[in-house]
Amino acid sequence: MCSPPPTGGKGVRLAPSKEQTGRVVVGIAELKVSGVPEQLLVTYALGSCLGVCIYDPVARVGGLLHAMLPSAQMDPAKGRSNPARFVDTGVPTLFKQAYALGAVKERIIVSVAGGASMTAGDREDGFQIGKRNFLEFKKLLWRNGVVLRDQDVGGNISRTVSLDISTGEVRVKTGTQEYSLSRRYPR
Repeated sequence: MCSPPPTGGKGVRLAPSKEQTGRVVVGIAELKVSGVPEQLLVTYALGSCLGVCIYDPVARVGGLLHAMLPSAQMDPAKGRSNPARFVDTGVPTLFKQAYALGAVKERIIVSVAGGASMTAGDREDGFQIGKRNFLEFKKLLWRNGVVLRDQDVGGNISRTVSLDISTGEVRVKTGTQEYSLSRRYPR
């Protein structure tokens, strides 16, 4: 998770310029990284998908990934054309984009939400995409010596996740409840 950032690819792009502030929506199979304090990165409808937030409190650089599936091995061509679609290609790309804006691996705070089982009623989730997404994510962090600080995963609810670039606060909304997933970051 420390080689130079990619030069393009669908779903991989830096957040808008400093002239553009406010809410920046991260769609499904997209990631955005920002160093603009006035921006709030937000992604909606995280079911089995994972919303991965990273934040460097010194550089005040953060990013948000909305990954759909655990591994690009399912479809390597799609993994190359849109790394944000998969956990195993999206997470390294998220880190590389943050490094390009001045983030440092040792300072990055990692939070994750999603990974739910979205089957209705008593039906069993045979594919277990949510669990597999989270397992792939934990393996990636472990292999790269990165610590997961905050998480809200599993269950059977959809989540909205936001990352405030000015503070690093990660907020999660489920239905009518909204709460901070973050511990207070030192400024």
